[in-house]
Amino acid sequence: MKTDELIRMMAEDAPVKRGLTRQMASALLAGTGLSAVLLLATVGIRPDMASAIETGRVMFKIGLTTLFAVLACRAVFEIGRPEATPRHRLRLLALPLITLIVGVVSELALVPGGEWIRRMTGGHPTFCLFFIPVLSLAPLMAFLLALKNAAPAEPGLAGAVAGASSAGLASALYAWHCPDDSPLFMAVWYSLAILMVTVAGYFSGRRLLAW
Repeated sequence: MKTDELIRMMAEDAPVKRGLTRQMASALLAGTGLSAVLLLATVGIRPDMASAIETGRVMFKIGLTTLFAVLACRAVFEIGRPEATPRHRLRLLALPLITLIVGVVSELALVPGGEWIRRMTGGHPTFCLFFIPVLSLAPLMAFLLALKNAAPAEPGLAGAVAGASSAGLASALYAWHCPDDSPLFMAVWYSLAILMVTVAGYFSGRRLLAW
């Protein structure tokens, strides 16, 4: 390929990439903003957050959910291009998983065995399973609309990444309300809620994002 042809192809492709990035950024801001408004307008931030955030468990919960959201969103920004291979971004999602496992092991080591089930079930497991998917709706719809204007090579995977990103954002927001701070609770209920939205995103992607 001649140099001038390569430069021409790169120039033609650059506006497409910039346009997709802008659309995904708009989807991220709009979806997260709507979910934050929904959280504040309904359940709000937990009343004791000013003091609770100083504790190790709350800082761990907020930090871990934020880390997952950031890494998942980095992947969803790349997934819309037909030439994209974001699997290295997806592998980074092992980092919050490993961190969660370390948190769970630490909890099991520090807490008496008789407390494990109580901490795992917490006080509001069903509400967690309900509200994280609800908070995921706005960012998931926004991401899917943006990806609809793109050309993901694997529509199902793109939808799953959009679902995981949306659930990550929702979890990071919900963590500011959730009164259950145990890593055991997160390992079961947060993970299950994220999995539910990821699966929903996968099937939505296969249906809506196919070429």
